[in-house]
Amino acid sequence: MSRKVYCESLEIELELPDKCERIISFSPAVTEALFVMGLGDKIIGVSAFCVRPEQARKKPILGSYSSVNIERLSSFKPDLIFTTTGYQRDFAKKLSKLFNVYAIALPTNIAGIISTCTEVGIVAGYYDEARNLEKKLFESLKSIKQSGKSKSVYVEIDFDIPVTFGAYSYITDSINFLGHRNIFQNIPKEWLMPDFDFLKKEDPDVIIYEPKMFRDEREEDLLEKFRKRNLMDLRAIKERRFYITPRPYDFLAHHGPSFILEAIPWLQRILNE
Repeated sequence: MSRKVYCESLEIELELPDKCERIISFSPAVTEALFVMGLGDKIIGVSAFCVRPEQARKKPILGSYSSVNIERLSSFKPDLIFTTTGYQRDFAKKLSKLFNVYAIALPTNIAGIISTCTEVGIVAGYYDEARNLEKKLFESLKSIKQSGKSKSVYVEIDFDIPVTFGAYSYITDSINFLGHRNIFQNIPKEWLMPDFDFLKKEDPDVIIYEPKMFRDEREEDLLEKFRKRNLMDLRAIKERRFYITPRPYDFLAHHGPSFILEAIPWLQRILNE
């Protein structure tokens, strides 16, 4: 049997098997969601950045975020290829001319993470698995308690350039969900280059820093970055209220199920100290 599925982000209609048995994912978040739903055996190929869970690293690597060998990809005969929007939109449009491609919209808030993780299972034809994942993620959020005292927070992620997050980011939303305030939360952007003069003025209570994926940076490396920026007078630096995210993979810069199951509880712990 087959069914029709409409992909809003690409404005195309796909004809898919009742249940997709041969899935390729170029999105780390999608790959993780499929594994958490118990559908890892349906994945026949991934991108080089699909590292969660550990079993994902044993799958054939077929490309990166935006490049692939089309001839090799064709040889895998996928029922369905998942990408995201944003930086992968053009890549998805190119692939959609040859394959069944579904581009999952990038989430802007916590609810969006749950929605997109669930959408993956529904599109692939595994409705019960998708609903069970949705319940698991909601249950995890129910256990989260807000702090009694709101703190101002600065988040920086190293993407070869320093990047922070504005109003349209699920990272900002998660900080607010925990009862705290991202100092850039009213900037109408998903991400932006940080204004260090504004950072000095805000003088946040807490600094959270995420090194580039696979890069091992320690406290002394972080302090050297802030020393070069003349930011050593920030209270969070002087009072050592700065935190480096768990390594070696993307942690906050990853919107799969583990953001809710691991990253939000980690944020809760450090912000409630």
